[in-house]
Amino acid sequence: MPKRERVMRMSVELPLWRALTGYRVLTMIYAVGLFISAYGKFPRPWLAIGYFVVLAGWTLATLPKVANAASCTKRFLAADLTIAVVGILLTRLADSPARIEAGGPTLPSIWTAGAVLAFAVKGGWRWAAFASTLVAVANLVHRGAPTRDTVHNVLLVWVASIAIGYVVEVARASERTLARALEIEAATRERERLARDIHDSVLQVLAMVQRRGTALGGEAAELGRMAGEQEVALRTLVSGGLVPVSRISEDAAEGALVRVVDEPDPAESGDGPLDLRSLLAPYAGAQVTLSEPGRPVELVPHAARELAAAVGAALDNVRRHAGERARAWILVEDWTDEVIVTVRDDGPGIPEGRLAQAEGEGRLGVALSIRGRLRDIGGTAELISVPGQGTEVELKVPRASEAPKDTRGKAEKR
Repeated sequence: MPKRERVMRMSVELPLWRALTGYRVLTMIYAVGLFISAYGKFPRPWLAIGYFVVLAGWTLATLPKVANAASCTKRFLAADLTIAVVGILLTRLADSPARIEAGGPTLPSIWTAGAVLAFAVKGGWRWAAFASTLVAVANLVHRGAPTRDTVHNVLLVWVASIAIGYVVEVARASERTLARALEIEAATRERERLARDIHDSVLQVLAMVQRRGTALGGEAAELGRMAGEQEVALRTLVSGGLVPVSRISEDAAEGALVRVVDEPDPAESGDGPLDLRSLLAPYAGAQVTLSEPGRPVELVPHAARELAAAVGAALDNVRRHAGERARAWILVEDWTDEVIVTVRDDGPGIPEGRLAQAEGEGRLGVALSIRGRLRDIGGTAELISVPGQGTEVELKVPRASEAPKDTRGKAEKR
């Protein structure tokens, strides 16, 4: 069956980088506007004009550098912070002493915070503390003496940048944890899918060889014993350990990334719904009676196939545990919001606690081949058995059932 690659990316950083890009442009325009509004008060306006030409060109030319963490290199951060610090110190030469003493803005104004925030988003709170400290020193040198407004602004930038850097570090750790959880969940689902397929084929054949070999005796008995040993070993392998998932690590700064090889989504491939009756018809026979509606019972292909496979697993259990002569009845009910399939037999029933014991021994027919299949398509499976009165398995599937989307909802496909 064809496979496809599903890519799941979780990142809180990408929105931060986008916001930072817009912040740099808007604060550059704001700084230029402040200068224009006070142009006549500058004793050396040509010095400020030269700086703003550099600032505007640098801001617009480096927009791709603040698009993500990969492109925001250390060299760029150093140059960006240098422009901010130089602009602060240059204010004392371009502006009048009276405006500086009155608390007038520096040439880059609040654009400087963008350079500090880039350090915070890129490297966390330690980088933010380093950058904000350099900006604080530059502001104190510019003012000549620590005033209340200067100290207030310095502390505001320092605390805000460190807080944002710390939040980014926590978010990265959370993303890595979430990626690992999704990886484990995907591996568990793949293991359960393989376990169902093996149970429906290989394990059933090994069990049959063991029974027939024991009955025939002689060399066949030895063959049956070996088949029994292999069945136990295979059940142990299936019920324990996780199947490794195809996972490719990329730049962690762009977000946690998990690639999972999964079954194709029939809804995306364009396949129409399947008639459940056509999938259940082969199960009908001398010992199995099939009762179905007179109109098609349509489900999405994945749900229809999994439901039919669960019915087949239930019938296998009837033949194996109730005997070859046991009769079984399949009843298909097509409701508005769900499809219900009931499999009932006239066997001896299942003793209380036997299912839990079988699952503990690695016999996962009911747990995986029936309940696991229904869980994966959003349905439920209920088993009712009374010793001496047979067993009834009720399988319910929602009408809108599809392939599981619990992790796909967080995925970004590319």
